[in-house]
Amino acid sequence: MTPNLALMELGGGAGPGLSVIEELPAAGPGPAEDETALVLRAARGDQMAFARLMDARLDSLYGTAYRILRDRDIAADAVQDALYRAWRDVPSLRMPDHFDAWLMRVLLNVCMRAARMSRRRPVPLDHDPIHLARAGTEASVADRDALERAFRRLTPQQRAVVVLHHYLEYDSAEIATALRIPRGTVRSRLHYATRLLRAALDADSRPGLTGGDR
Repeated sequence: MTPNLALMELGGGAGPGLSVIEELPAAGPGPAEDETALVLRAARGDQMAFARLMDARLDSLYGTAYRILRDRDIAADAVQDALYRAWRDVPSLRMPDHFDAWLMRVLLNVCMRAARMSRRRPVPLDHDPIHLARAGTEASVADRDALERAFRRLTPQQRAVVVLHHYLEYDSAEIATALRIPRGTVRSRLHYATRLLRAALDADSRPGLTGGDR
């Protein structure tokens, strides 16, 4: 039986958080248990074990989806879809100790589909900052606006590489595994995306240029 999972956005903090709401008793912290054991229990149909695994990961899943999709509602739907697919497919997971990498692949696949479906949908500008600390973008409000506009020009595949590298701090090998692409493609997408984002900041900082001039 599929667990009745729903997502609720929580206010406050640096961004929205998510919590699993269950018709089952709340998962709670419970006694310390090896996560691989929880995965194995979830694979056998234990809804409580699955809820405990998800409670620890929902904020990160939502943050990743939102930073790729740039729309809160679409991101929440993508996470919900990913949770459903994870619950459905976890019995077939062959390497339970690789659960996090597998779950991230599930989420990224859902995000890519959601991005294709919503490509033509206008999305309002959101001032949630894109974290590119290692790219050296100490952004003012105006810089964040320029960065946001530039980020929306990236393809979903490029956004995914940027988010995995700068938000989740994956290295190129981990990104290649998550996206199932060669490491050279990871480096190429990251280089192009970072160059575009920096160029957008440079263009917006030039005197006499406004968003309507480009």
